Amino acid sequence: MRLNVNLPEHPYDIIIKKGSLSQVGQWISQLWHQQKVVLVTDDNVDSLYGRKVASQLRNVGFEVSTFTFPAGEASKNLSTVERLWDFCAQEGLTRSDGIIALGGGVVGDLAAFAASTYMRGIHFLQIPTSLTAQVDSSIGGKTGVNSHYAKNMIGTFAQPDGVLIDPEVLKTLEKRDFREGIGEIVKCALIADKQLWIRLNEIKDADELLQEAEYFIRAACDVKRKLVVEDQFDQGTRLYLNFGHTIGHAVEAYAGYGQVMHGEAVAIGMVQISKVAESKGLMPKGLVTQIKAVLQKFQLPQTYEPWDETALFEILTHDKKARGKRIKTVLVPEIGQAKIHEISLQEMKEYLK
Repeated sequence: MRLNVNLPEHPYDIIIKKGSLSQVGQWISQLWHQQKVVLVTDDNVDSLYGRKVASQLRNVGFEVSTFTFPAGEASKNLSTVERLWDFCAQEGLTRSDGIIALGGGVVGDLAAFAASTYMRGIHFLQIPTSLTAQVDSSIGGKTGVNSHYAKNMIGTFAQPDGVLIDPEVLKTLEKRDFREGIGEIVKCALIADKQLWIRLNEIKDADELLQEAEYFIRAACDVKRKLVVEDQFDQGTRLYLNFGHTIGHAVEAYAGYGQVMHGEAVAIGMVQISKVAESKGLMPKGLVTQIKAVLQKFQLPQTYEPWDETALFEILTHDKKARGKRIKTVLVPEIGQAKIHEISLQEMKEYLK
């Protein structure tokens, strides 16, 4: 299964195929000539797949070094990136060499940011191993790390040379790690794919979704692919992908990075903004109830305690979607559609009540 991200200056393919991790050497040798490669992963993923991937790369002629860091959102910072830059320099990487991200969203965002800035940019590939990374963060070229002020505050736009998704690796995820990725799939359905929303309502639980992972991954990737091609640099319709994220990112930062997982925070953000928008007549009555029912089925949270409006608002003032004293929020006027609703930062306080 192949989806093409047909960007004029940097087109690439997303490959979605069961068992494809066992063919990673062949895939990469079709994209890159033999060169030095730094494989970036965390200590959890490295123990499962690191050696397997590195061995395949060596078998087809690549010179491979592996950089690992402690798993979790707490590692997604400039300190880890600096260690990765130093590692690349020590291994003698030049501008014609590459970085491969093997892991979840933290690994993918951090490795891609390091690649986009090392020697002013070297090429990289994404091999996402979490559901969140497979359906969202590995696609579209957003890279970044967290600051004390906000999630992904420091970053670049840089597209990979390819994305390889093997749904089989999801079987080694902890249940909570798998479920949080469903939050992003729910978002994609709400903003752009009514059929996907219907299917989410039809299946029984997360276990059934895992059995049909290829369908759900492809549907969510296709939503993101289309919006990225239409609006690569987040100036218009690509912002639809931020539904639930404005408040969600604030919750992640407020709770302490890693305490609330990204997909969980998105679920909380979708419920909170929809609840207030519905009360203002900006979203149809009953939609919040439908969203809550789907999230409950997949055991995703709908709120966070303790809820501190003042602290969350302070974090929101650093949101990347803010322009001056205004911020672009995303609402869903009906299932399968999205619209941008620009409000003042002051009015944003009402969406935190």
